[in-house]
Amino acid sequence: MQNDPLVVFTPSGKRGHFPVGTPILTAARQLGVDLDSVCGGRGICSKCQITPSYGEFAKHGVTVAPDALSEWNAVEERYKSKRGLIDGRRLGCQATVQGDVVIDVPPESQVHKQVVRKRAEAREIIMNPAVKLFYVVVAEPDMHDPSGDLERLRMALEAQWQISNLQIDLTTLQTLQTALRKGQWKVTCAIHLGNHAFRPRIMQVWPGFHEEPIFGLAVDLGSTTIAAHLCDLQSGEVVASSGIMNPQIRFGEDLMSRVSYTMMNAGGAAELTAAVRGGMNALFSQIAAEAGVAKTDILDAVFVCNPVMHHLFLGIDPFELGQAPFALATSDALNLTAAELGLDLNPSTRVYLLPCIAGHVGADAAAVALSEAPDKSEDLVLVVDVGTNAEILLGNREKVLACSSPTGPAFEGAQISSGQRAAPGAIERVEIDPVTKAPRFKVIGSDLWSNEDGFSEAVASTGITGICGSGIIEMVAEMRLAGIVDGPGLIGAPELTGTDRCILDGRTYSYLVWDGTANGGPRITVTNRDIREIQMAKAALYSGARLLMDKFGVDKVDRIVLAGAFGAHISPKHAMVLGMIPDAPLDKVTSAGNAAGTGARIALLNQDARAEIEQTVRDIHKIETAIEPRFQEHFVNASNIPNSVEPFPILNSIVTLPDVNFNQGGSSDGDSGGRRRRRRG
Repeated sequence: MQNDPLVVFTPSGKRGHFPVGTPILTAARQLGVDLDSVCGGRGICSKCQITPSYGEFAKHGVTVAPDALSEWNAVEERYKSKRGLIDGRRLGCQATVQGDVVIDVPPESQVHKQVVRKRAEAREIIMNPAVKLFYVVVAEPDMHDPSGDLERLRMALEAQWQISNLQIDLTTLQTLQTALRKGQWKVTCAIHLGNHAFRPRIMQVWPGFHEEPIFGLAVDLGSTTIAAHLCDLQSGEVVASSGIMNPQIRFGEDLMSRVSYTMMNAGGAAELTAAVRGGMNALFSQIAAEAGVAKTDILDAVFVCNPVMHHLFLGIDPFELGQAPFALATSDALNLTAAELGLDLNPSTRVYLLPCIAGHVGADAAAVALSEAPDKSEDLVLVVDVGTNAEILLGNREKVLACSSPTGPAFEGAQISSGQRAAPGAIERVEIDPVTKAPRFKVIGSDLWSNEDGFSEAVASTGITGICGSGIIEMVAEMRLAGIVDGPGLIGAPELTGTDRCILDGRTYSYLVWDGTANGGPRITVTNRDIREIQMAKAALYSGARLLMDKFGVDKVDRIVLAGAFGAHISPKHAMVLGMIPDAPLDKVTSAGNAAGTGARIALLNQDARAEIEQTVRDIHKIETAIEPRFQEHFVNASNIPNSVEPFPILNSIVTLPDVNFNQGGSSDGDSGGRRRRRRG
């Protein structure tokens, strides 16, 4: 009624008139205000803390008197004395309306809490997990009512929390009666609230009021590494993160090698499935131990992976993904259980796999799309997840295009003569003096450059062992800037480059980076075949991006996002000198870190994001590079460093690329089959 007191909630601004004596929590629920409560208003959980404001509020048209709420009561006093309550705070389930009042709901009392990702372009994750806790009081069994304990629990949950149509797993049902009696018919239930795909489910039941947090896993299942984030499903906090090498590497470093293994070996697919599941179980045990968390309290999990890993994780033979038309068994999102997947977690733990976009563009690319949201961008953004199989997205609010490009493992140091994975001792940063042609470098594990005092002592324990992915990108780009490598990718002779670091290596020349043989270390060189491997990888990456630009009808993009753990270590300038990415202002080339992992975490902490990404994937236009004639044309042009056709005006305004050509009468091919270069005249 209009004469009843007015209750105004901030920051939502929602308001309504309520009879005197109405609990603030009840008013909030009726207005749809975001005020948390697990215990159902029994004064146990303290989630519904509010801060009343007193005085005159012209904006709201009310004056709040000191007696606008009921007096402080014994429940609030008991809670404050035992656990502490910030001065000025009240419990929404205990304080009742006595007059016009303005109520502030602090962030920690909101159900949909916001967690800011600590990135250059921080974005908020709205907390709305699929698994939540509910405290209920269940009717005791009665000789006159023969219903079972589960049926009465369901009735209590429907009556007290309006959750109906509940399912339960056998493993949970087996513990139900003990929990009910130990809790004297008061229990806390962890419930997966379900979605369009399946009904809500009772995941776990604890006697009494359960105060301990529950957890979920966001897992990025990559072909090289498996990374997991253990998250508190109530606060959104990442309590532990860890990663391991994918045990499948022993069957082949690249995905097609693994597919080939399954084709050529009876039971090969099952072997790879067992390997990856075993690796994940080891990772989950490690991350739970690190956080001091029981694995039975991990009740939800979200996985993202490329199509081949997707099938092998599920125990599906990836045979069809190894040949045209690269058909997936399913591209839809999947809702499964840990038990179905052989994961050593709570048997009832739900596992959600994001949808795949296409046969070569997987759930990891979908997670990147969720994280970086190109479909919500006002400007045209190119998102590149750099890996052995690069996933590329181009789009804005108008539309989003996607493709994959087979870059191979060269960017990760594989197939490079002195290449290695990123580890202490690996060269990761490089600068080459354009006059002396001498390199200086940094290795992983030391902040010193190789020409700085103390460098030798700093790397004594690790040594200088090779060149990692980011190092080889900078190395080749610096060699091009210094005039050691020409546009077609040939290393020049000493008399053409001006340095005796260019040494004869069979029929071609190599560049000497470091000679550690005197101290028992390796001799690190960059060979012409190494250059060719990088050219092939970067040409594939650029061609995919350029093909999407063609399809979009543009010849430039507004900004570029490099995603993936590897992408975070790439120098934008060197990537552009190499011709990996289209010409763009360097300050518009940013890193998103492990965007696929972030997308998995968003889907874990906000169930609405799952429906959102499923719709986004349906709307994405998929481009298959294998059947596009222009892909090969772009590939040939992009084999040049940076490109034989594209002008790269922004890059040329920043750096000057030497106009050199070392193909003096020989083949333009830089592999070992090329002929010795002859000098002019």
